[in-house]
Amino acid sequence: MKRKTELPADREAVLKKIRDYEKLGGDYFFCDVEQDPPARTLMPSDVDYLHSTAKFKLNGFFSRGIEWVCKNVCRSKFDITVHGGENLKDLTGGAIFTSNHFSVTENLAVKLAGEKAPGRHRMYKLVREGNYFMPGVIGWLLKYCDTLPLSSNLLTMKMLDGAISQILKNGDFILVYPEQAMWWNYQKPRPYKIGAYYYAAKNNVPIVPCFVTLHAKDPEFDMLPDNIRYEIHIMPPIYPRGDVRAHIEAERMLAENARVCKEVYERVYGKELVYSE
Repeated sequence: MKRKTELPADREAVLKKIRDYEKLGGDYFFCDVEQDPPARTLMPSDVDYLHSTAKFKLNGFFSRGIEWVCKNVCRSKFDITVHGGENLKDLTGGAIFTSNHFSVTENLAVKLAGEKAPGRHRMYKLVREGNYFMPGVIGWLLKYCDTLPLSSNLLTMKMLDGAISQILKNGDFILVYPEQAMWWNYQKPRPYKIGAYYYAAKNNVPIVPCFVTLHAKDPEFDMLPDNIRYEIHIMPPIYPRGDVRAHIEAERMLAENARVCKEVYERVYGKELVYSE
């Protein structure tokens, strides 16, 4: 029997909410389980997606340096192993990476995986609107470190649409979480939103499906934060068919992404993907 460690009350509450939402299914899979503070609407004047101003360029430079340190700390802390790096050997242009979302740190694991691609590519990350206004160092990183915040303002979203196209045209990568919400330490793949796949089809770039599995460093203990290691699995890129309308192609790419991630989950964990009823 595994030795258990008592979790803080807030984590127990989050896990209960995850269990409840999984049982409810449907759109509940996309619901937040964390107590995120309300945020104001991101307006066009708030953001410089392509870092064209001196303020964003300077802060972006320093924030990427801090992120480099964080990536290497994450590599060591979570004993990260990358599988499937060979699937990126022919990836030379822009691409959209997708991943399951269970932690504030797994994006660093995906960025480490992206370094397996030939050449130099910046990896941007799509983030929720509220993250852009978080206080402190974390908020600063989420504002300046190659993040692409969503917005409830249509004009800002139009700017984001143009920025995504330009970033992909430049040959860089974008990380998108099609599961949308972060479910803490949740191991199963969840249903996906269509957005990432539409952007890939529209811009004629591949989807690179990634799936991070969680494992106990010491099997004698439960998988608590200090006893978790990451294995990131990179699947072959899913290329759009340029002669098919974007919204139709997006559905096909989403279905293929879901299929390969389900396959990895069942192979690695040795059990069928089943949600609570």
